[in-house]
Amino acid sequence: MRGGTHNGNNNISNLHKNRLRNYSSGQKEALEKPNTTKLKRREFLLLIIYSLSLVFLLYRVGFIQFVKGEEYRQMAYLNQTQKRQINPKRGTIYDRNGKGLAISASVDTVSVNPKALRDEVDGDETKLRTIANDLAAFLDMDSDTIMEKFNKNSRYEFIKRKIDREIGNQVRAYVMDKKIMNIYIDEDSKRFYPNGKLASHVLGFTGIDDQGLNGIELVLDNTLKGIPGKIMNEVDVLGRQISYSQERYIDAIDGYNVYLTIDETIQHFAEKALDQAILDYNLKNGGMVIVMNPKTGEILAMASKPDFDPNDPDGMPDFVNDPDWGGFSDPEDSKLLWQTVFRNKAVMDTYEPGSVFKAITAAAALEEGVITPVTPVYCKPISLAGHTINCWRRGGHGAEDFTHAVYNSCNPVFVNTALNLGIEKFYEYVRMFGLQERTGIELQGEPSNEELKNLWHSDPKEIDLAVTSFGQRFQITPVQLITAYSAIANGGDLMKPTIIKQITDQDGNIIKKFTPQVVRKVISEETARTVRSILEGVVSEGTGRNAYISGYRIAGKTGTSETLTTETEGRYVVSFMGLAPADDPQICVLVTLDHPQVAMNLRTGGVLAAPVAGKLIEEILKYMQVEKEYTEKDQREMTQEVYVPNVIGLTLKEAQDKLNAFGLQYVIEGKNTDENAIVYNQTPKPDFAVPQSATIILYTEENFEEITVTMPDLSNKTVDEAIAALRQRGLNIRIRGSGVVQKQQYPEGTLLNKGDLVEVVFVETDVD
Repeated sequence: MRGGTHNGNNNISNLHKNRLRNYSSGQKEALEKPNTTKLKRREFLLLIIYSLSLVFLLYRVGFIQFVKGEEYRQMAYLNQTQKRQINPKRGTIYDRNGKGLAISASVDTVSVNPKALRDEVDGDETKLRTIANDLAAFLDMDSDTIMEKFNKNSRYEFIKRKIDREIGNQVRAYVMDKKIMNIYIDEDSKRFYPNGKLASHVLGFTGIDDQGLNGIELVLDNTLKGIPGKIMNEVDVLGRQISYSQERYIDAIDGYNVYLTIDETIQHFAEKALDQAILDYNLKNGGMVIVMNPKTGEILAMASKPDFDPNDPDGMPDFVNDPDWGGFSDPEDSKLLWQTVFRNKAVMDTYEPGSVFKAITAAAALEEGVITPVTPVYCKPISLAGHTINCWRRGGHGAEDFTHAVYNSCNPVFVNTALNLGIEKFYEYVRMFGLQERTGIELQGEPSNEELKNLWHSDPKEIDLAVTSFGQRFQITPVQLITAYSAIANGGDLMKPTIIKQITDQDGNIIKKFTPQVVRKVISEETARTVRSILEGVVSEGTGRNAYISGYRIAGKTGTSETLTTETEGRYVVSFMGLAPADDPQICVLVTLDHPQVAMNLRTGGVLAAPVAGKLIEEILKYMQVEKEYTEKDQREMTQEVYVPNVIGLTLKEAQDKLNAFGLQYVIEGKNTDENAIVYNQTPKPDFAVPQSATIILYTEENFEEITVTMPDLSNKTVDEAIAALRQRGLNIRIRGSGVVQKQQYPEGTLLNKGDLVEVVFVETDVD
């Protein structure tokens, strides 16, 4: 085989040689040399490929160096550097007098570099578990939760945030003692609201990262939050801290401080008054109070109920009883919170104002000269476009002048007044008083201009004008209403309401000051003065007389509106707007109570809201050191009170003479009635203030036992009936107001000592 193969190859070689002999020498040269043209083409192609490759490489180098260089440098830096954030101290929110309403307390945050910690313990699960158990004991956590963080494939994880400094120091000492390098305890801050629920809707609250989520905390988040700092150290490719590398610090820049126009004391008065009204009237939908300085537009207090504690914003509300309450972690619970307790009714809600709006109609008509305070009018039912409009009093008030029509809150008179003013002119004043546009107050949630316009009749007819004239069938926000009234209070200027006074840095330097802004002139000073004078009469002798406070001149107007919530049930909203002192108002006060659950005949602004507002105004004016000026009527009607003298230890004759000198009556309890008998005890006690008509109980037996009686039910009794019922039990009475009993100091059945003083509040019920 091998030989055969060799011979075959020789034959082929010989054949090739024979063929070459037959070619010319030139042909032989062509066959033996390579094709140069093809070679050159191949070389040229390769040159182009190499050139393009070189250009591409140069482009990529340039692109990486100049275009992406900074990005890659940052990526490399991030890979080589571990950063921990230092949270800045959020700016403090103060009231107008510098009292802290929202402050940032110093706390600690515990974190870990999981990769580095695992390397530090050489991946020993037992050591990791020991550390997790120890930390869990300090931090009141589940050790399994901490182990999950230790086993994460990351360089940085929070273990627990915003812990008390005391606990942070304990963890810090533990880490140092165990020489653990990759668990960090860093300084942090936590938002704290020292007054709990006070002004919660104004202040709002923050999230876990100190970001503002509601109220001023949200609106001024960028102002308050500051700029974070950093702690940086070098790490290797596996994220482990390089030995002997030094940590670098970039200090955080604290946020600016915010001073509100709110007065903490007045805010407390407002919330206390609203809380009491909720208890007294069983308000189904809560209520709201606004107190404004009409000269500047500054909000001195803004309360909305239901409310919340910003220290625990997703805590279960008082009106909810749910053992499975989840707060923000439960979508349904979270939705309930945002729709109810986080909703600032003073800014976000709209409602029909009712008769409190009549002051706006009166101001427009007086300004245009279509009516005067003494213009004769007649209050009787009116038929218009197939509708009959009645006064709240059956049959109306008959003949009167315009001033008394305002006192009596006569709907038909205001209908005729608005018709005389005309649709175009009436709605011009509506717009001028700012009732179809946002006020611009620095709080979130105020409806847009478009939304507010849609709450009015788009193409009003006479019947629309008629019902609008007395505050029905349109809606406004409470802050719009009190802003409109501020123009009546200050002489005709519509002010922009504000809740921010100034912004300062941490050294107290003023960064920005908020000054009063006049939006426009609405009515003349003369008209404003006339309206205030009429509204003062509303309180002294009209439908607002339950707001009357002896010694203070209060102007105001009541309001009642009803909206059908179902086919059978109506939602009543009752309100009162007060200006005080009437001759030179320092405050406007709006009280609105939503859906009171009381007898139908009591669901009016005059019965429910007026006394709340009157008492609140009295507290505020006393706090503002506005002195009382008593009228002759006040002095005649004032019930003089005296301090009970001490007659214990005197003879009965001496005690009788002393009590007579104070104008006080007395009753002797005891068998010994001789004039030389000794008085061993008395009720009321010495130095207790009582009306001069009070009766003092004198005990003439040494081992006495004070006689006890039970408190009777005084509901709906007149003043005379209440006095008689208490005297029958041997109790004294302090009378507040007039009319029928609205509230008694002690509930029925309460055990009292004979002679004790009981305060009883009366209200007029024949008011709108």
